[in-house]
Amino acid sequence: MLAVLAVASAARAQRASTCGALSWPHWTRYAETFISSDGRVIERSAADRTTSEGEAYALFFALISGDRPLFDRVLKWSQENLAQGDLTRQLPAWNWGKRRDGNWGVVDANSASDADLWMAYSLLEASRLWSEPRYGDISRQILSNVVAREVSDLPGLGPMLLPGAAGFVLPGDRGVRLNPSYLPLQVMRRFSSAGISGPWDKVAASSIRTLRESARGGTIADCILYRPRRGFFPDPVHGSVGSYDAIRAYLWIGMLSDQDAAQPELANALGGLLRHFKETGKLPERIDVISGRAGGNAPIGFYAALMPLARAAGDEKSFKALQDRVAASEKNGLYGNPPAYYDQNLILFARGFLDGRFSFDADGTLHTAWERQCLGRTR
Repeated sequence: MLAVLAVASAARAQRASTCGALSWPHWTRYAETFISSDGRVIERSAADRTTSEGEAYALFFALISGDRPLFDRVLKWSQENLAQGDLTRQLPAWNWGKRRDGNWGVVDANSASDADLWMAYSLLEASRLWSEPRYGDISRQILSNVVAREVSDLPGLGPMLLPGAAGFVLPGDRGVRLNPSYLPLQVMRRFSSAGISGPWDKVAASSIRTLRESARGGTIADCILYRPRRGFFPDPVHGSVGSYDAIRAYLWIGMLSDQDAAQPELANALGGLLRHFKETGKLPERIDVISGRAGGNAPIGFYAALMPLARAAGDEKSFKALQDRVAASEKNGLYGNPPAYYDQNLILFARGFLDGRFSFDADGTLHTAWERQCLGRTR
């Protein structure tokens, strides 16, 4: 019997490794436009820099498309250029680009914990889906370093993810700066369900509380300040404005499994931006979560980021309006004028999820369309 199971497992692994990538036109155009042949994601509107965020998202989308060669190129470039050659020892630097001396390399060696989580998650699920233990080993080591360097046990809140390894704990009793968009709950759920070492259940609980209690009027700021046992306050650097960072918090919540116990609560807590769209027919580039004052015109990626939340809320009218707005911005396979790196990533997440290219179980397990097609698995 064991021999039969081993043969079946080996057959599934062979099918996973040889099954071709599924067609995903937007991802193909994105990769052609923003990813170099050696796996570097280039943010062309920001002096051709590369961020750990961009590399982590590219790993995720390469996995979703079933493109293992591209996955490996992105991983190799990230390890060699952002992690001093070893992701098991070094968290990736968040910013790589042209330095003041004219040379190209790491510009800021500090880490960005959202990128670290998405990179570790993509590696963990790639290990399972492609039957490649090496990916899982790297994932576990990244998460070990995250726990050691980016998780802090905050009095009155519990273990919590800091935005990076350095610079977010203010001196004295001034508090700790947090970023709500760095808290994808489905990712933390998966680390817990996979038995990854660390306080992931507690980090998830602290994240839920942070999202719930820091949302004002249904909107959330880019950054917030937590003062132990005193609660949440406006960030001393960015104030109470929600904009390019915060938009991802709505996206992550919209993509939660409907079986996740926190989904209804969080969708309700962060429903303010969707209400703003219903009332005005447009989205602001920034909104003050305390005063409610809104300003600027949101880029197209913001509209896409709200689509999963609208669908989860059963608001089909708003969903259709958001969807039409995004579709109207498409030109030559990309979105926006000009097509920006960040917008494309928000749209890849939102439309990939809504089109059924991927989904998350309540425990954070990833399901992909190619998994069902190539391996015959069903949810």
